[in-house]
Amino acid sequence: MRTRINNGKEQIFCEWRKQWVRLTPEEWVRQQLLHRLVEQLGFPASLIAVEQAITVGEVHKRCDAVVYDKQMKPLVLIECKAETVPLTQKTLDQAQTYNRELNVPYLLLHNGPQSIFVTLNPDGTNHYSQRLPGYTDLLRCEQQ
Repeated sequence: MRTRINNGKEQIFCEWRKQWVRLTPEEWVRQQLLHRLVEQLGFPASLIAVEQAITVGEVHKRCDAVVYDKQMKPLVLIECKAETVPLTQKTLDQAQTYNRELNVPYLLLHNGPQSIFVTLNPDGTNHYSQRLPGYTDLLRCEQQ
């Protein structure tokens, strides 16, 4: 990951947005996670959208990131927090609010030291895991 100082502000280059962005604690966590998903877990970089715009009711929001399947159907909604911000029910509620628009089968909550991967089952129950699956594993689960 490339960083720089520009006009006294630290920035990081976002490969997905193809631009330099302010390096906040949350942005650092997001960039670390996205690179891990691509480099270690086989997620195609081209199928990840960062700062995905959505409309919830009449309010315009932005998801931290959305991963798509090969047919460009939303697969995973990602919500990141800074390392000092705990992952709580409020974090899950925020992701689920965004998901009303996207209707993904998976949520990923991440703050650096902790990840919570949530499988949203059709019967309304959720399965929680701290293990992040690989991209091909997710596609295989979706085909079943």
